[in-house]
Amino acid sequence: MPTFRYKAYSATGSSVSGTVEADSERQAMQQLKGQGLLPREVTEEGAAGGRSRSFSFRRGVPADELSLFTRRLATLVASSIPLFEAMGSLCEQEENGPLRQALVRVKERIAEGTSLSRALAAEPDIFGESYVSMVAAGEAGGALDAVLERLADFLEEQEQVRSKVTSALAYPILMVFVGGGVMLFLLTVVIPRIVTIFEDSKAALPLITIILIKVSHFLQGYWWIPVSLIVASVPLYRRAMKRDDLRLKRDALLLRLPMAGGMLQRLILSRFARVLGLLLSSGVPIMKALEITGEVLVNRVYRSFLRGVMEDVAQGGSLSTSLKKSPLFPPLLVHLAGVGEKSGNLEGMLVKAGVAYEREFSARLTRLMGLMEPLLVLAMGVAVGIVVLAVLLPIFELNQLIK
Repeated sequence: MPTFRYKAYSATGSSVSGTVEADSERQAMQQLKGQGLLPREVTEEGAAGGRSRSFSFRRGVPADELSLFTRRLATLVASSIPLFEAMGSLCEQEENGPLRQALVRVKERIAEGTSLSRALAAEPDIFGESYVSMVAAGEAGGALDAVLERLADFLEEQEQVRSKVTSALAYPILMVFVGGGVMLFLLTVVIPRIVTIFEDSKAALPLITIILIKVSHFLQGYWWIPVSLIVASVPLYRRAMKRDDLRLKRDALLLRLPMAGGMLQRLILSRFARVLGLLLSSGVPIMKALEITGEVLVNRVYRSFLRGVMEDVAQGGSLSTSLKKSPLFPPLLVHLAGVGEKSGNLEGMLVKAGVAYEREFSARLTRLMGLMEPLLVLAMGVAVGIVVLAVLLPIFELNQLIK
């Protein structure tokens, strides 16, 4: 049986570590939770590194399907319909697919007397730990319908942000592919046919034409070199990203990118504030909420800093004071968190901060896309213009010689 090393928080908030034997990482975490410990890091002994666990609201089904199911369930629960009947009704409405199959199994577990949160937890490919934790908190607080409504709203809002980013990137990506295809066609098909005229004339060619001819010859004779580099870069990148230190450097580099880095930071801050506020408003304890929020954030720089925040909070520190220690969290978020702690409305202030950063991200994205579209058209025109210039210059010189 494999041995797992763990770091966790005890019921008193102190940090503890040790080893536990279990068949899998998930079973090891369940054993620790059964002992009253809050797992912070679980790594198999002898492994090169801990396996990355991504707790996300979006799992093995599209977010719109999951949000629709969640809203329907919230409506049925608010109507005082027994949970087993509500789940049976939802199973009948769903089309055959992963979600319907999972709901059938959830309904069977509920029929056996299992709670909704535990029944959902047995389907980790569909319902992440963040989703399950909120449902469990809603059950414990007797406000399951309200929690499900908030969860459905959050899923829909996150899907809107994701769709907005995808739509904004569609045009630039299309322009890059079209521009690259046009340049490749000119260099490999058009230029070689025109070059023969220049070579027969034995006249001195402009530097730009010589460079263009050499690039054309290289792509014709050694096209497999760039293709091999592109193909090999994918597995090499994936292999490199398995190392935590390289992933941390990559994420830090992304945050320092001009324009894009600032947008990424606001997107991360929006997700951090909204997820944490949503979990707290649903009744999830702050330590558990911070742990889930840290796993939801894909950026390793923020994730590593949040581990320190968890330690500070576990020792009795305030969230705002811990966040203030790093420039990753701007004064606005720190101030709102501090006001929320003093007024007893931390979750509400965090949600407001998340909405503010989401709007700021949307505004910056709109401005960037408005600037990028003409720049891409200009870049494509310049590239084609250089090719045309490299072809026309020698032709003009040949005409002069003939005259």
